Amino acid sequence: MSPAVRSDAPLLEPSSPNRRPSISGAVFNVSTSIIGAGIMSIPATLKVLGVIPALALIVIVALLVDVSVEFLMRFTHSGDSVTYAGVMKESFGQVGSVATQICVMITNLGCLIMYLIIIGDVLSGNQPEGTVHLGVLQEWFGFHWWNSREFALLVTVLVVLLPLVLLRRVESLRFSSAVAVLLAVVFVGISIVLAISAIVEGKTKEPRLVPHLDDQTSFFDLFTAVPVIVTAFTFHFNVHPIGFELGKPSDMIKAVQISLILCAAIYFSIGLFGYLLFGDSIMPDILVNFDRPSDSFMGSKLNDIVRLSYALHLMLVFPLVNFSLRANLDEFLFPNKPLLTKDTKRFVALTLVLLVFSYLAAITFPDIWYLFQFLGSTSAVSLAFIFPGAIVLRDVHGVSTKKDRTMAMIMVVLAVVTSTIAISTNIYNFLGNKS
Repeated sequence: MSPAVRSDAPLLEPSSPNRRPSISGAVFNVSTSIIGAGIMSIPATLKVLGVIPALALIVIVALLVDVSVEFLMRFTHSGDSVTYAGVMKESFGQVGSVATQICVMITNLGCLIMYLIIIGDVLSGNQPEGTVHLGVLQEWFGFHWWNSREFALLVTVLVVLLPLVLLRRVESLRFSSAVAVLLAVVFVGISIVLAISAIVEGKTKEPRLVPHLDDQTSFFDLFTAVPVIVTAFTFHFNVHPIGFELGKPSDMIKAVQISLILCAAIYFSIGLFGYLLFGDSIMPDILVNFDRPSDSFMGSKLNDIVRLSYALHLMLVFPLVNFSLRANLDEFLFPNKPLLTKDTKRFVALTLVLLVFSYLAAITFPDIWYLFQFLGSTSAVSLAFIFPGAIVLRDVHGVSTKKDRTMAMIMVVLAVVTSTIAISTNIYNFLGNKS
């Protein structure tokens, strides 16, 4: 539904004049929004594409994301809306607004459930297809009721996540976001150390620089890596909350560019060194590979640190994604109500409902990779490229240049074609394996 606020109303409560949001805080929040569950699958894309095409795809997607965010910010400040859904409504009416809200909710809710599933895997393990993978708590203390998946996640939700999701301003999360980015760097750093150690010991295989096509891998299978990287760079649902707190569009664009450079470097580093470390045995979830026993005490401890640092990183990413989901759900369900941050009862109720639903889904369905791939990738592609490109092509404010329209058309066509091929190939492979 359309935003129920005045055209000059702020998206959030005004910040104190003595505590103006900073570009550095925005960089941490944007980077935290980007680096989520997608980082785990980046090494697997190198196995599919090869090192050189994967690096090229990461750079191309990052550049296109930068362009799409600039489109969003320009058209937002050219009109009266202060939300992504509102900008889409100005261009495409109620249909555009509803489509945006649905895509945001699907993407964000899928991410929140996935985060809790991964945290549960790290703490209490999992048994995909009958293969037992012990969690860190079970490796340390054995099997007990208090380190079961259900109880470990419940404690995490109540002690860590609940206080963070009750914060009402994005800027309030800047410190937890900074820690989250630091943990992502630690995750990459330890992976690099382990990979270099494996290289010195001669335990790595030479990575493929280009894709290898055979009877098991077709040309169309290469397209299945595209949605993974697109999803890994999608943070457009947080562009408006973070951007409007900064105030100046140029500050937001600068923060996004710094974040994209940082995240692209992190993605390629973990992709390359993760691939060097595990070779063709790399799993779609790289944490499963770190579950393997090590030959040394130090190697075993580093494996535990990698898994725990990533789980803590996701705990700190969770409230930022939840922030956008909660705002969009409120706008969808209560279009005529006052600002959510000013209605404590509604704010707390929505927060608790989303947290409880995410928890129940995570313990009921401990493996939702296929669901997340089809739903999340489709909605993420729409939010990142199709919707921003369509806004520019519609050009209701008359601010698009010929160059903008050309770039928007290329963006939309590439997004639709690659996403369609990827989804079709996944369906074909799934049906083929089932038969």
